[in-house]
Amino acid sequence: MNSSYYRGQLDRKNKARADAEKKVGEFRRKEADKRGKATKERVAAEKASSLSTRQSKLRTAQRYEDDANKAARDAGTWSTTVAKLGKEAADLSAKVAKEEQAERAVAEKVRQREQERVQRRAVVSQRRIESRLSTTEGQVLTVLKELRAPKPEKLRVLLLAAASAGDLRVGQEQQRIRAAVQSATHRDLVELDVHPAATADVFLDALTRFRPHVVHFSGHSTQDLISFERGEDGFHESAIVSATGFARAIGAVDDKPLLVLLNSCHSASQTGKLVDSVPFAIGMSDSIGDIDAITYAARFYASIADGQSVQAAHLLSQAAIEMNGLLDHDLPTLSCAADVDPSATKLVTPPPT
Repeated sequence: MNSSYYRGQLDRKNKARADAEKKVGEFRRKEADKRGKATKERVAAEKASSLSTRQSKLRTAQRYEDDANKAARDAGTWSTTVAKLGKEAADLSAKVAKEEQAERAVAEKVRQREQERVQRRAVVSQRRIESRLSTTEGQVLTVLKELRAPKPEKLRVLLLAAASAGDLRVGQEQQRIRAAVQSATHRDLVELDVHPAATADVFLDALTRFRPHVVHFSGHSTQDLISFERGEDGFHESAIVSATGFARAIGAVDDKPLLVLLNSCHSASQTGKLVDSVPFAIGMSDSIGDIDAITYAARFYASIADGQSVQAAHLLSQAAIEMNGLLDHDLPTLSCAADVDPSATKLVTPPPT
């Protein structure tokens, strides 16, 4: 849960408490009105000259008194409700404060990583200038990594999903990605290798046999762990893999991927390890909702297959989340190696006509 969720609950709880306080006020006013009328009838009874009139006035006074007592009980019931809602609102306020503090901590980590990335780029830029000064006129310095793609080969996308507890709609996500690519302009230039219940061995085999340009993972993760499946039938405990081990496997193969997309909670902190081996990595800076994650992934691969750059695909996918009225558009985070430009890199480029 994030602070927006708890804040929404807090707003609803405060509204309910305000409505309850209004009820208390209504019943207190009714009680006062009825008691006033009862007093007025008793005074009239004392002044009545006939016995029948006096008795009639006293009966009327008693009815008003009964109504006043009922209004007092109703006011007490609503007062109890006000107190209960006030306690619940206080608990929610504490949760909002806790989540906001956690979000600020994550934002600060992201800011620090961005600052470090800027510093690394500044160092690289300075080295480039020094290198240019030392070369003879006419020499060309290559400043970007020599990427494997695009080439005449198709863009190979490895889709890994793991939800051993059955609590994520990973199958729906893979279906949406497949449909998005099939509807794209350059669908014939993209090849998908789909694994809806991926184990660690499936991942390692695919790295060497399929040789993916893009590795996409959907499932559960933390800042330093990834959950794979165990290859068992039925729901079961996941197989935990460290983020370091996952990144080491990515960097071990001869044909390294160009991009790793971790469509899982709190995975943005893992991208720093990944960009030591691959040019681009995308992760989530907090806990992301299922629908938000699916919307981001489908639009990202549709944009890539339409020939958009990595940066454009990322920004379009964030916009797709926001335009669908969802809350987590700012969670997907794009990280890059120091010597690549995401706005100038396209993973799908059609051959010249």
